Amino acid sequence: MYYTVLFKAYSLLPAQEAQPLNYTWAIVITILSIPLLKQKVKICHFLGLIVGFLGVLIIATEGNIKEFHLTDPIGVTLALSSSLVWALYWIYNVRDKKDEVLKLFLNFLFSFPFVLIAFLFFSDKNISSYKGIIGGIYSGIFEMGITFVLWLKALKYAKRVSQVSILIYFSPFLSLLFIRIFVGEKILISTITGLLLIITGVLIQKYDEIKEIFKK
Repeated sequence: MYYTVLFKAYSLLPAQEAQPLNYTWAIVITILSIPLLKQKVKICHFLGLIVGFLGVLIIATEGNIKEFHLTDPIGVTLALSSSLVWALYWIYNVRDKKDEVLKLFLNFLFSFPFVLIAFLFFSDKNISSYKGIIGGIYSGIFEMGITFVLWLKALKYAKRVSQVSILIYFSPFLSLLFIRIFVGEKILISTITGLLLIITGVLIQKYDEIKEIFKK
């Protein structure tokens, strides 16, 4: 579900818009942890949500917040929805105590029939270019496979989860660099500004963890 929604969002929006909007999962997971995990939320969490939401508005409207005109309402909705699906996945994943790599294998194995059905009924099965095949292989190996295993291993061997999780905030900025180099999109100032606000909002939520890291 997550990748079906996300890839559709990427087909409707410029990559530089879809990628930061999808990154709001870190904010969504805080909201959902209140009813689902019964976690208490501090003032810094609410402040982080406000700052992050402002960043979403700037990216979605390309900086024209006063006019509030979305570049593509359906694309923006799908990009934000993907963060909801992703956040729900990781919240319920916390309750599953099986081996992490085994869980990853079972998740993809379970999802395969649904992906196959979606492919057979909703996709154009005429392959006109090898680039699509290469892109699919790349996404499967690096976006969904090796990187997930490395991430889970990093969490396992780290002395503190926060020491590893803080590193993920380098990825959206690297993504913008890759989007510029490989996709050729001109990166808008509104995208950079909105992304900075989203990351700032997440870091505000992580204030206690960051403080502990610097103490160490």
